[in-house]
Amino acid sequence: MTDVEAAGGRTAQLQHTGLRHGWTTGACATAAATAAYTALLTGEFPDPVPITLPKGQTPAFALAAEEMCEGGREAMAGIVKDAGDDPDVTHGALIRATVRLLPPGSGVVFRAGPGVGTVTRPGLPLAVGEPAINPVPRQMMRDHIAEVAARHRGTGDVEIEVSVDHGEEIARSTWNPRLGILGGISILGTTGIVVPYSCSAWIDSIRRGVDVARAAGRTHVAGCTGSTSEKVAVAVHGLPEDALLDMGDFAGAVLKYIRRHPVDRLTVAGGFAKLSKLAAGHLDLHSARSQVNKEFLAELARRGGGDASLASAVATANTGLEALRLCEAAGVPLGDLVARTARDEALAVLRGAPVAVDVLCIDRAGIIVGRAEPRGPRDP
Repeated sequence: MTDVEAAGGRTAQLQHTGLRHGWTTGACATAAATAAYTALLTGEFPDPVPITLPKGQTPAFALAAEEMCEGGREAMAGIVKDAGDDPDVTHGALIRATVRLLPPGSGVVFRAGPGVGTVTRPGLPLAVGEPAINPVPRQMMRDHIAEVAARHRGTGDVEIEVSVDHGEEIARSTWNPRLGILGGISILGTTGIVVPYSCSAWIDSIRRGVDVARAAGRTHVAGCTGSTSEKVAVAVHGLPEDALLDMGDFAGAVLKYIRRHPVDRLTVAGGFAKLSKLAAGHLDLHSARSQVNKEFLAELARRGGGDASLASAVATANTGLEALRLCEAAGVPLGDLVARTARDEALAVLRGAPVAVDVLCIDRAGIIVGRAEPRGPRDP
């Protein structure tokens, strides 16, 4: 058995990059909150502090800052973010979590401290006025607070204030101001792990993934933009690991390599906003190199039966997600329209290669919001 055949497609991709993984801001905030709450209940900060990530990994984080406030009802811990070999603007940032005890029954309350943004516009997975701490990091922190409470006889009722040193300055290098997230960065992450995206290394790893699938006799593979869309593709099609390609933002790399090394069927799965870029003709879906074109979405909404008022609202929406929700409320299947258009763009790149393509568009929660059935080069 060759090295290519020895590992599954996704695993082979990750190994083949030769790049070092890092940790998300969400993982760092979780570790900091865990350490601070442990100190409140025990009087000592664990260092390093282990946490469990959504996929079961158990990294440990060294503390860069710690402080117990007078009265013993508030503690702060800080973690320096290590993004590995990924060119991440938050690499080296100090992520702090200040945990304050609350009365029993209060639950876990999140606050944006200095350097963490606040949501000021609709269209994001958080309500206006909420701190920009995304749903998965919130759940990670809730889970770890509950574990610490159970271990040390706490109630688990706390306020967690997450802050980032120089976060407001860092945020100027992100899309946050344009999205209406003001005052700092967002606390992000769905797996806790930052996968390093060197363009050349990742494109080479995609090719390795296709080679693995073909060597294993797979006739159906899925190119997925991330871990959430990968789960959906597995749930819908029952694909094994060696049929999964971690496409990331490199849709063009997947399509061009499969054009030369075809399989019978390709599923493209990803977030609605990213796949709207593919539908608009972009093959690189990274936010630094392509943006969601709301005018394009407005035109699709018109084709789907939307009136001028809806098209205008879509064209001025804050995010692609907001445009999708506007169309859903109006009964216009924008998700399906994006999926079908993305499928047709993929077929155009494949240039008649004997590959049938279907598309799954999902929202941030992993719910399918658009779908295009398989179509091949000879289908009408």
